[in-house]
Amino acid sequence: MIILHVCLASHYTEGMTYQDNLLPLQNALDGHKVVVVSDCFEYKSGELVPTDEEDRILDNGIRLVRMKYVRLLSDFLSSKVRKVSGLYMLIESIRPDVILFHGVAGWEMLTVAKYKKNTPGVRLYIDSHEDFHNSGKNWISRFFQYRIFNRLIVERVKPFVDKFLYLSYETSHFLQAMYGLRKTELEFYPLGGQVVTYEEKEKFSKEIRARHLLSEEDIIIVHSGKLEPGKRTEHIIHAFSSVAADHLKLLIVGSIPSDQLATLRPLIDADPRIVFAGWKPAEELIKYLSSANLYFQPGTQSATMQNAICCGAPVALYPYPSHEPYVNGNGFWVKEAADFVTVFERIAANPVLLNDMSECSFELARSLLDYKILAARLYV
Repeated sequence: MIILHVCLASHYTEGMTYQDNLLPLQNALDGHKVVVVSDCFEYKSGELVPTDEEDRILDNGIRLVRMKYVRLLSDFLSSKVRKVSGLYMLIESIRPDVILFHGVAGWEMLTVAKYKKNTPGVRLYIDSHEDFHNSGKNWISRFFQYRIFNRLIVERVKPFVDKFLYLSYETSHFLQAMYGLRKTELEFYPLGGQVVTYEEKEKFSKEIRARHLLSEEDIIIVHSGKLEPGKRTEHIIHAFSSVAADHLKLLIVGSIPSDQLATLRPLIDADPRIVFAGWKPAEELIKYLSSANLYFQPGTQSATMQNAICCGAPVALYPYPSHEPYVNGNGFWVKEAADFVTVFERIAANPVLLNDMSECSFELARSLLDYKILAARLYV
């Protein structure tokens, strides 16, 4: 089977643990020929940078094709329209059996729908990551980009789409409210991860503990990402430092934006129990998540949360509706700073409760988040 992933809004970057990386990789591991079409941007040390057009075979056997946006008046407008040149001809040359278009946005939805119309046997899915937290956040964007431009395109392409896939309840609401899609046209398709084995988890945990001179008795709390204010890193550190427990350790993995350095760096340096590990590539991030006795994400949503669950880490999450499927005996809801303190005090006093939570995370990962299961959905 030939599977095409069109990722013109998601900046494919080798070595990341995003859906754009792990889902095509699982397709390839399952024995299928895989092509990823991406825009000409990628992440380096947490920053988005431009890159050149290219067409090459990656080490994992996936073919990566990068295509530049057609310039339409300005770079800003071009990045919203996301039109490229030659996609239809490329698809014709690939002759895919399955197309997954990532993101319900952009001109090229018309192109994949045209190919589906002309090739009825192909299966076409469009998956949505958009919700009211991350898209259409001001009225100009919401009205012109989503309610007019994208909605007109969705109206034209939906007769040819087998399913619109949504990753969260909030995404489903966004698709219905903004584009008028019906529930029967939608299907839940969460972000997933590669579930580590117990042996891998133990190995990675020992490696990270040895690297940072931590003992087996230390309780590791991991917090990660690009540490912008929405991540609430400052509040986490204040709450953590207020709990006097030497066996609690906070490992922060990610990058600090320049405008946050003056705020976060002194707080990190003031508490010897806090380790700032910096930005890490995917393989290293998985090791840190595997070492975590608790993954702490009380701010903006991130796919790292699903990866943490796949590493058997209990989680502490903000109670967004979209997080509801991911906390079931395996973690805590944390909304206010007082909740942070309560969780830190509770696990410091009774760390054994995290053991059962870890097993619950593994069970949830195997049933809901394993990319082996999610990839198989595309084959039927």
